[in-house]
Amino acid sequence: MGIKNKIFENVLIETVAAEGKCIAHIDGKAVFVAGVAPGDEVDLKIIRRKKSFLEGKPVKFHRYSDQRVDAFCEHFGLCGGCKWQHIDYQYQTEAKRQQIIDNFERIGKFKFPEVNPIIVSKSITNYRNKLEFTFSNKKWLTYDEVKSDKIINRNGVGFHIPKQFDKIVDIDKCYLQKDPSNQIRNELRAFALKNQFTFYNVSEFNGLLRNLIIRTSSTGQLMVIVQFGERDDKSIELTMDFLKQSFPGINSLYYVINKKKNETFHDQELVLYSGKEFIEEKIDSLTFKIGPKSFFQTNTEQARNLYIKAKEMARLTGNEIVYDLYTGTGTIANYLSDKCKKVIGIESIKEAIEDARENSINNQITNASFFIGDIKDTLTHDFLNKNGVPDVIVSDPPRAGMHREVLDTIMTAGPKRIVYISCNPSTQARDLALLTEKYRIEEIQPFDMFPHTHHLENIVSLILPD
Repeated sequence: MGIKNKIFENVLIETVAAEGKCIAHIDGKAVFVAGVAPGDEVDLKIIRRKKSFLEGKPVKFHRYSDQRVDAFCEHFGLCGGCKWQHIDYQYQTEAKRQQIIDNFERIGKFKFPEVNPIIVSKSITNYRNKLEFTFSNKKWLTYDEVKSDKIINRNGVGFHIPKQFDKIVDIDKCYLQKDPSNQIRNELRAFALKNQFTFYNVSEFNGLLRNLIIRTSSTGQLMVIVQFGERDDKSIELTMDFLKQSFPGINSLYYVINKKKNETFHDQELVLYSGKEFIEEKIDSLTFKIGPKSFFQTNTEQARNLYIKAKEMARLTGNEIVYDLYTGTGTIANYLSDKCKKVIGIESIKEAIEDARENSINNQITNASFFIGDIKDTLTHDFLNKNGVPDVIVSDPPRAGMHREVLDTIMTAGPKRIVYISCNPSTQARDLALLTEKYRIEEIQPFDMFPHTHHLENIVSLILPD
C-alpha cells in the first residue's frame, strides 16, 4: 500500500505552519495538518502526497496540547475564518513572530534576525470594521440534516467552506465584528426566506441575493452594501426598504447589481439608496472618509498603533520629502504629513486616490499630493526629478510584494530611510534581500492585526549607511 490513506500512530504535532495548519514529521518528511494544536499527540491519516511534503488529518487524539483552549464560536472547525481559535492567544502571537524569523532566515537569508516582540491586539474578538457575507443556495448541511427525511432549505448566508468555493457555512453568530452586524445579517436572511427571494448559485451564476458587506467605524457609524446578482427592481426595492426601516442606525446604505462571475465590484456602479455617501473613521486628530470602495485597515485599533510606529521609524524632522507607495486612501501619507516638508502618495486605484485627496482637504492638509498609476510605471526618474527625490520612502504593497522595477528605482533614488510595511513576510523577506544590498535593517516590528488567524502585519525600517 502507498503512503496515501496510511495511518501513523502517536504522531506529535510540533508547531504551527502556513494557512493556519500545524506541522508534524513522519520519517523526516513534513506533514501539514488542520484541526490540531502544537503539542497534540494523534494518529494521522495521510490524505495527500506531494513531492516535498504530505497532508494528513487526525483520526484519533491520544493527548491534547497544553496550548489548547476552548473555542468560543459554534462554527469553529467548519468556517475557515478563525483557524487558531483553539490555541492560546499568547502562543498565537509567539508563533506569528516566529513566522517572521523563519521567513527572513529561509527566504531573505538573514542570519539571526532581531525581531521585536509582537504588538498584540487589545481586542481579540469583534475587532474587524468590515465583513463580507456570501448568500448561497448551497449551504453546508450538518450530519443530522443530511440524514433527515425532512426537506431542508439550502439557502444561507455566511462564509465559504475552505476549499469549497460553492458551499457556505450559514452563520448564526460571528465574533469578528460588533453588533448590529449579526442582527443585520440574520434579519435580512429571515426577510429573504419569508419573501422567497433566490439566493445566489455560484456554479450557474444566477440568483437575486449575492453578497452583504457591513462596515463599522470607531465613530459609531455604519455602512451596509447589498450585492444583487440579478436585476429585479421590485425585490431590490423591498430589500433595501426593509433594511432602511429595520435599521435606522445605518448611516450609508448602498446596493449594486453585479452580473459578473466574481463578487468584486470596484468596476461596478453602486447606488446610494439612503444616507450619506460615506462613513467616517478617526485616527488621533485626523478624520477619514470611508466610501463603499475605500480600503482601510480592518482593525482600526491596531491600524493606529501601526501608523504610530511607522511615523516613529521614519524619524521625520519636518524637512523631508516623503513618498508613500501603494498609498490606498492616503491614510499613512496624511498621518505623516504633519512631520514632513512634503508627502507624495501613489496608488493605482482611481477611487482610492480621490478619497486620499478629499481626506487631505477635509483635514486641512496642504503638503500632500496624490498620483494615480501603477507604481512601476509612475515611479520613474522623470517623476522623481519633477516631484523631488525622496528622503524617506514608506511602502505598503499588496501580498505579492514590490515589483523588481520599483525596487530598482528605490535603490537608485537612494532615500535615507525606507519603512516597509507588509502583510506577507515571505514576499517582504524576498524584497528585503535585494534592498539590503545597499541598506541596513534597523528594526523589525510585527503587529497582530488578525487574532485567531495566521495573518499579521510587519514593519521593517531600513537606513542608508553613511
